[in-house]
Amino acid sequence: MGALLFNVTTAGLMVLMFKAGQVLVERDAIGWRRLPWAAAGLTAVALAGVVTQLCWHGAMAALDADPDKTGWWRVVTSVFMQNGGVAGASWNIVTLAVIAALAERVWNGPLTVVLFAAGALLPRYVDALFGATSGSTDPRDFAGSSGATYFLGATLAGVLLLRGHAVKERLLAAGVPVFGLALWFAQGNGHGLVAAYGFALGLLVRGPARLVARPQHGRRRLRRGPRPEDADSPHLRDQPQNS
Repeated sequence: MGALLFNVTTAGLMVLMFKAGQVLVERDAIGWRRLPWAAAGLTAVALAGVVTQLCWHGAMAALDADPDKTGWWRVVTSVFMQNGGVAGASWNIVTLAVIAALAERVWNGPLTVVLFAAGALLPRYVDALFGATSGSTDPRDFAGSSGATYFLGATLAGVLLLRGHAVKERLLAAGVPVFGLALWFAQGNGHGLVAAYGFALGLLVRGPARLVARPQHGRRRLRRGPRPEDADSPHLRDQPQNS
């Protein structure tokens, strides 16, 4: 019963983050101008990790984040290893694909990858900062992409808190860190704690990212010449021609 409650509440936190990202995308009418390459790339690497595990019996031992083993690469490679069985691996990959796609539409491709990487790396450094020696607060149990995905999803809630127009939008955004911290204190659920980290980073990054996330369409439009279909307009016919 305890494991079922843990899984249900963890899934509930993901639903909150998904809804926050969905509100941002739908309200701003951000269309699919191109394939979300960053999201596709992260998902492809996660799938490649699963294939590697299936084809190589020693993959987990060589690439997981077991603190008793050495290897600088483990903090990265363990994100793309899955140890939750078929159901856990499927959940992790599907949620990664969906959340990364939403994040890429709100942020941009490179920043989405940077924030995902922060979700993979920050818990270890936060543990070291606060001297956590009895165990990591990272939800990754030696392996798994869920922690980085929840971190990335929570950054969307941070953006929604700043940009929300309605009270219910801000309440939805604030519900992510509140519910996440409740899960951490009640269940020791690391997904909730990394969601709080991600929410805070989303608030911090939102300002600088706003300056670079959108191209200056207006400036480019001023430089655009007359369209061919305007050639027969009376206004253009009356203009003097330069020799």
